[in-house]
Amino acid sequence: MNNSEPHAPSILERNLHDHGISHGQIYFNLTPEELYAEALSRGEGQLAANEALVVSTGKFTGRSPKDKFIVENPESSKHVWWGTVNRSISPENFEKLYQKMVAAMNQKELFVADLFAGADKEYQLPLRVINEYAWHNLFCRNLFIRPTQAELAEHRPQFTVIDLPSVKADPKTDGTNSETFIVLNLERGLLLIGGTEYAGEIKKSIFTTLNYLLPLKGVMPMHCSANIGPKGDTALFFGLSGTGKTTLSADPQRRLIGDDEHGWSDNGVFNFEGGCYAKVIKLSKEHEPQIWNAIRRGAVLENVVMDEKGVPDYNDTSKTENTRVGYPLSFIENAVEPSVGGHPKNIIFLTADAFGVLPPISKLTKEQAMYHFISGYTAKVAGTERGVTEPEPNFSTCFGAPFMVHHPHVYADLLGKKVEEHNVRCWLVNTGWTGGPYGVGKRMHLPYTRAMVEQALAGALDNVETVKDPIFGVEIPQHVPGVPDEVLNPRNTWTDKAAYDKQAADLANRFTENFKKFADGTSDAIKKAGPKI
Repeated sequence: MNNSEPHAPSILERNLHDHGISHGQIYFNLTPEELYAEALSRGEGQLAANEALVVSTGKFTGRSPKDKFIVENPESSKHVWWGTVNRSISPENFEKLYQKMVAAMNQKELFVADLFAGADKEYQLPLRVINEYAWHNLFCRNLFIRPTQAELAEHRPQFTVIDLPSVKADPKTDGTNSETFIVLNLERGLLLIGGTEYAGEIKKSIFTTLNYLLPLKGVMPMHCSANIGPKGDTALFFGLSGTGKTTLSADPQRRLIGDDEHGWSDNGVFNFEGGCYAKVIKLSKEHEPQIWNAIRRGAVLENVVMDEKGVPDYNDTSKTENTRVGYPLSFIENAVEPSVGGHPKNIIFLTADAFGVLPPISKLTKEQAMYHFISGYTAKVAGTERGVTEPEPNFSTCFGAPFMVHHPHVYADLLGKKVEEHNVRCWLVNTGWTGGPYGVGKRMHLPYTRAMVEQALAGALDNVETVKDPIFGVEIPQHVPGVPDEVLNPRNTWTDKAAYDKQAADLANRFTENFKKFADGTSDAIKKAGPKI
């Protein structure tokens, strides 16, 4: 199955030789079907009843953020916001890890795929991915953009991923935290991944790379989903896990551009990826038919438990709650091809406020949009052994803190510039609790949220009467077709108004305290757009 024959070295082979790879068996650009067969024959996975490839990611069923590093090179270091998210590693320690990878590659069979990240050809990043597992290479072919045969002939990788889970670091000598390492060398165009079989590290590391490269070109990278309406109107949905981003952007009346990572250039919005990496915990055909129907031959299911007949049990969390599936966008019936759209007409910031004080929908000024974008707020519910629960705030910068390389104001300034330039309507939508906090109130009725989003995207809320929230300063529409008026103002839904006022003031204080770490480099106009106590 090796695609290389004895002949003068190709550009692809010369590139591998540049990395010191001169031995071992190399499989170049196998088709998904060939990779599928290789993975099964090597015992890397099992065939499910729906013909998806089911694999286990071993010890790691999620990302290892404390094991992710950026090489502290002279030029790129000027732009990196160093801290708890962006950890540095020296060029010398990177070289040690790199030489370990080269030595291992000369002893292994390797799968090499040439791919793209970015559907906008003007800003496309040509990738080369080198894997020791066939299923990892299939995952990459599913998640990134596959070149045509003509594009493949001209492909020149600008960034190379070397992913060898069997290679482990020595934290005593290699400058790492553990045996696991995910190391980005932005100036050399290299990503090294070792000690983990979790394929999501590849996807998110390329997102991190684009989050570094694109702002330097005036392009805004975004951790959001995007769709397009029948009139060609693009909408963006930002939101952390549990806010309803996937559910609300999967609208049968609108076509999907992408579900996770996008760029916004002078040409419009474009998907970074050629596939989807969706959670499948508690997946049902009734509630998420698009994902359900995409799980078929060619898809890769991670850490999903099957019964004796090979039927996946999506409710089984014995391995992890982070069960996932990776599949190409072509598996989605209403996906846009190519996955690009015009400049957005609407931006939806989603939050699941378990404190129950944010309005279910509100209009944002440009500055408020920048403030909430930097804050990236939602709330999660923490449980105890005795079953006592209370909300906990969760702030994730730019709705994707682990992947943001520059200072948050770089991304926020790009957002503000583009919102103003294209006259984009911005909305804050609370899919969380109403009538009280978690444990007292209840979750916002999904059909109400759908109606609010649909009316906002249709322009029906542009000129309705609004009232300003006295603490958060956002404008609350007084009427939304299909939604009871009393639901729209959160204070009205609480029986105990004094308790609401106290809870709202507490959340406002949490916003203010969180925002202090972004004060440097952030304009006074954005700071003033936050809540008032």
